[in-house]
Amino acid sequence: MKIISKITNAIVITALILTASSCGDDDDGNVIIPTDDNIVAIATADSDLSLLVTALAAADGDLVSVLNGSGPFTVLAPTNTAIQAFLTANNYADISAVPTDELQQILLNHVIPGEVSSTTLTNNVAGYTETSSTAGPNGSTISMYYNTTNGVVFNGGATVSTPDIAASNGIIHKIDAVIGLPDVTTFATADPNFSRLVEALTAYSFDYVTTLQGDGPFTVFAPNNTAFDTLLDTDASWNTPSDIPELILENSLNIHVIPDSNFREINLVDGNLSGITGEITIDATAKTVRPEGTDTVNASNITTTDIQATNGVIHVIDQVMVLSPVIIPN
Repeated sequence: MKIISKITNAIVITALILTASSCGDDDDGNVIIPTDDNIVAIATADSDLSLLVTALAAADGDLVSVLNGSGPFTVLAPTNTAIQAFLTANNYADISAVPTDELQQILLNHVIPGEVSSTTLTNNVAGYTETSSTAGPNGSTISMYYNTTNGVVFNGGATVSTPDIAASNGIIHKIDAVIGLPDVTTFATADPNFSRLVEALTAYSFDYVTTLQGDGPFTVFAPNNTAFDTLLDTDASWNTPSDIPELILENSLNIHVIPDSNFREINLVDGNLSGITGEITIDATAKTVRPEGTDTVNASNITTTDIQATNGVIHVIDQVMVLSPVIIPN
């Protein structure tokens, strides 16, 4: 299923606003200070968000003006400590050293269209949503993974420190880290449902992680843990993915990655796609995928689509695709 409906252009434009100082000039050239308790006004009045205010004013896209819109927006607001840690880790002397276009997309990655409370997130336990960043291939909207089993955590690295600050045009959650723009490996490591996949990608001397952190783009059909457990159950000597013979595992992983592509669900039509090695067959109506030439009975169901990263898109499947026959050298 799609992780969230496409955001209309109007909402995307409006959702650019994060927490910031609202700056506009009146006829006399004086700065106009917002009088209502919207996201901009609340952020401006909070000394713990002063670096965020500075960042919003510095970024491309006039984000300050956008966040004065009607919304509603959910803003994940990094504190001063969080932003300073980001600057230090990336060797930026200050916010002015961050390229303004990059800063814009990073900030938009902290804005979720609509009003999402911590209670809503906790009730959902875990899942994916979309941010307002359009840093994906061809301007695709970036996804966000959240998990509430141990606090409210986004993309495996930013935890909500102060939730549910109400504003007239949305809600603010303070967070303790800047949420960087994700590549496809970000979601693989953040989502515990992919822990078996991570084990497979890092088995033997594979360099899949380095590859999938590259420019791409990649379309990844990602088997979940249940899919790998089903495969492991086919051989009593296989307890983890690293127990699967190297050639079998490598050939299998190769057909799950479609290089030089960002095929979202709308692009998955009946026919074949070329993996790193080998072909897979898509049945768009049945929402299944299988190695070319194999029986449809053994096809993998595509259970979640369009988990969008900056360098590609992930679709979750419920079975590991294995090339057959596989010849294992003596």
